[in-house]
Amino acid sequence: MRVSVLRGVGEVAVEERPIPQPGRGEVLVRIGSVGVCGSDVHYYEHGRIGPHVVDSPLILGHEAGGEVEALGLGVTSLASGQRVAVEPGVPCGNCPQCLAGRYNLCPDMRFFATPPYDGAFCEFVVMPTAFVHAVPDTVSDDAAGLLEPLSVGIWACRRGQVSAGSRVLITGAGPIGLVGVQSALAFGATEVWVSDVNPHRLELARQLGAIALDVSKRPIAEWDVEPDVLLECSGNAQATREAILTVARAGRVVLIGMGSNELPLPLPYVQNRELVLTGAFRYANTWPTAIALVASGRVDLDALVTGHYGLDDAEKALTAARRDPTTVKVIVRPGLVPRLDR
Repeated sequence: MRVSVLRGVGEVAVEERPIPQPGRGEVLVRIGSVGVCGSDVHYYEHGRIGPHVVDSPLILGHEAGGEVEALGLGVTSLASGQRVAVEPGVPCGNCPQCLAGRYNLCPDMRFFATPPYDGAFCEFVVMPTAFVHAVPDTVSDDAAGLLEPLSVGIWACRRGQVSAGSRVLITGAGPIGLVGVQSALAFGATEVWVSDVNPHRLELARQLGAIALDVSKRPIAEWDVEPDVLLECSGNAQATREAILTVARAGRVVLIGMGSNELPLPLPYVQNRELVLTGAFRYANTWPTAIALVASGRVDLDALVTGHYGLDDAEKALTAARRDPTTVKVIVRPGLVPRLDR
C-alpha cells in the first residue's frame, strides 16, 4: 500500500509498505478521508510535541474515515464494505483510568500519529472493532473523519457542563473552536460567542450560529460578554487570561488548546468568584453522540472543509493548514489522484 511518511522535520515522502492484516477482533479499514490536524503540522514543522519526538519515520493523520475492507477472526459487529469512522486511540483497557471509563487518560494509549505509533495518511489501517464505528449514508466521507475533532468539542462541552440555557465563550475560531460552537449549540447553549482575529474563520463561526468577536479591533474585555462556560481553544496565554476575566461567578473554564506552558492568572479572582478550571484531553465515549449529531443534521462538519489533497500532496496539505489564512480544515484522500495545477 502507499503511505505518506514524515521522515524528518519538513520532509515528507510517499513510500510502499505491506498491507497490514487484521487479527482476531480486528478489521482492515480502507482509508477514504483524513483531516489534517494542528498536531500533524506541529510534528511536520518541529519534529516533536512535548515528550513525543519523531525519531523514526512516522505516518501522520488521526482524523480518519473509510470503509471496512476485511474482517479478522470472530468479527460479527461489522461487515465488509461498511462505511466507518475510526476512533484513533487504543487504550490498554486494564488500568484504573480505563476501568473507570476515562480511557482518554490511559497512560499506555496507542494513539494514531503520536510517536512511535503510525497514523492514517495511508491506504489501509487495522483497528480493533471497538474503535471502528459504523456511519450512515447521511454522514459524508469527509465528515466521517472529522467526527474525531467533533468528539473533542463534545468532550469539552461535557467537561464544561454545557446545558440548556448556557452562555458559552469560545476563544479561537480554528477547527476545534468551530466544532465547539456546534457542540455547544447542540447541547442547548442559548448564546455562543467566538473570539479570534481571522475574519474568514469568524465569518464561518457566524454562519454556524455564533456571535463573532473580532479581538483585533477590540479586546475581549470591551465586549459585552459574561459566559457561564469558557472553552479555551486558542492556546494563547494572553487570550486565555483575558477570557477568564470575563467568566461569570461560579462559571467553568475548560482548557483545550495546547500552547503556553504557564498562565499568569490572578488567583483571588478565581477564588472569590468560585470559578472551576478544568482540562479536556481528547475524549471518551463520544462517538455515538458525534455520529447522531451529524447524521441528524444538527452539526455540519462539511462546512469546515476548505481543500482536498492526495497522498502525493500531503506536504502541500500540511503547509496549507498552517499558512493559508483562508483555510479551516484540509483533507487528505489517499485515493485522490494528484492534480498538476496544485
